[in-house]
Amino acid sequence: MFLKPPDRFMRAYIEAPIKATLSVTDRCPLECAHCYGDCAPSRDAHELSTGELLRIIDEAVEAGVMAVLIEGGEPLLRTDIVEILEHCRGRLMVWLRTHAVAVDAALARRVAQAGVAVVLVDLFGGTAATHDRHAGVPDSFARSLAGMAAFRHENLDVVPLMILTRWNMGEVQDYLDLAAALGCERAGILRLYPIGRARQRWAELACSLEEISAALVDALPPPGLDLMHSWHPRDKNCCWENSAVTADGRSVGCPYLRELVDYGNLRELSFATTWSHPLYRRLRAGPTGGGHCGGCEDHEGTRGGCRATAFAFTGDWDAQDPFCSAANRGIDLRVLPLRDA
Repeated sequence: MFLKPPDRFMRAYIEAPIKATLSVTDRCPLECAHCYGDCAPSRDAHELSTGELLRIIDEAVEAGVMAVLIEGGEPLLRTDIVEILEHCRGRLMVWLRTHAVAVDAALARRVAQAGVAVVLVDLFGGTAATHDRHAGVPDSFARSLAGMAAFRHENLDVVPLMILTRWNMGEVQDYLDLAAALGCERAGILRLYPIGRARQRWAELACSLEEISAALVDALPPPGLDLMHSWHPRDKNCCWENSAVTADGRSVGCPYLRELVDYGNLRELSFATTWSHPLYRRLRAGPTGGGHCGGCEDHEGTRGGCRATAFAFTGDWDAQDPFCSAANRGIDLRVLPLRDA
């Protein structure tokens, strides 16, 4: 069902999201400096059960969701992860995000047989020293590369992702060269979001907008490698199409909003019911007010940039995304305003 656009700048938006992110665990063997979920090896007491997750998947499919991202923590730590993936097979396009540090040939084969379309693997730099510094665990770089090779052996589409920080901004080219050498066709460079441990260590990790721009401008993807990034003019406001569920069952619209919103717990409510939450509907409609750059609307069919980042820096859901070079208005991205924990 489509609604009328709220103003002449915003295109019509859909009534129900078409994509979902399921964070199935807050457990992780790594100790990443910038972890968005503040994950730990033993954080499992609050996790949704197998039955609860399968029900949520059924509800998402029935409501019209077409693609799902399964992530954590480290989703492959769940003993039922293959069952969860198989439950999506043939009904949803499945993306799996993992650190791949414990992936061997057998597990890679089971993931491939479960029907996963794309495997996203976090690489935090182009060298072992930089990656392991972020991950907080020695030899994690080598183990991630081994896991990626196992996935590639099963002909899975493996896409590395690098979250850009002050620690790795000088290794963008090394990272892209590595992705190409691994046989990947795509690689992503993502912004740092102000949640979890990244928020706690923001002054230590965050780059300025000028540093980000320089790192991207200087990067030259090798032939055959497509670079995906989330900066102007591809820094869309994706609230209109997205939904998300935390490991403890909260509906939050987007994983990067997990500390800012709560649309209801899916242990008590149906997935679709939470989509009618007033704030969720407002964010899906797009920001109001003037001054928003039209570049991402032209490229992505939306405007305003990331609502999580805009709110974190301004406290205003309708503010411009300060990561947008066309609409920053002098905000220093290295300085995050204090807010209640």
